[in-house]
Amino acid sequence: MRFKIVLEESDEGGYTAYVPSLPGCISEGDTKEEALKNIQEAIELYLEPVEDDWILDENDLVQEIEV
Repeated sequence: MRFKIVLEESDEGGYTAYVPSLPGCISEGDTKEEALKNIQEAIELYLEPVEDDWILDENDLVQEIEV
C-alpha cells in the first residue's frame, strides 16, 4: 500500500508527519528521515488488526481481503 505523508517543520525543531487518509496517524522526528521512519511504524501499527476489540455475534462471518 502507498500513502501520502505530510511533513511539517515543528516550531520546537524537528518534523511532524501525518497521514491525511488515516485520521489520528501522526508521528515526529528530529530529522525528515527519522520522521518518515517513525510515521511508517505508526502506519503499520494503525493498520494492525486488534482482534481482541472485536465484539462478534456467533453468526458473524470474518474473512480477509488483501489491498
